Amino acid sequence: MATALLELVALLAVFAALVAGAGPLARWAEEWTARRRAARSPAPTARPLQAVAADLRRLGRQVELVPPGSSMVRRRALMAAYDDVLAEAAGMVGVDCRLATVPEGRAREVERLRVTCALRAAGLRVEG
Repeated sequence: MATALLELVALLAVFAALVAGAGPLARWAEEWTARRRAARSPAPTARPLQAVAADLRRLGRQVELVPPGSSMVRRRALMAAYDDVLAEAAGMVGVDCRLATVPEGRAREVERLRVTCALRAAGLRVEG
């Protein structure tokens, strides 16, 4: 009788250990499969150059054709977006870009023009 009771207690202990270990084991298996899946198909690190160039041309047109009477907020937002995409394109092509450090005004316009000319010289179609 005592051995049967000990066997029952041992079985209950094994069952409790299995139940308690199932959660962490399942989490470990999910993390392991996620790591394997991520290693097999790594995410792209940057947007394709064609998409950046298309955004640059689109934003350039929008900056040039801001309708009269538009708010200053819209104009500045368009210029900020254009500067961001211009800096992204410059980084992809390998052109030096200091747009983030140059203050607003004529100095930034000159830097914007310099980066645009350098991108054009590198073979990127900026206008369109």
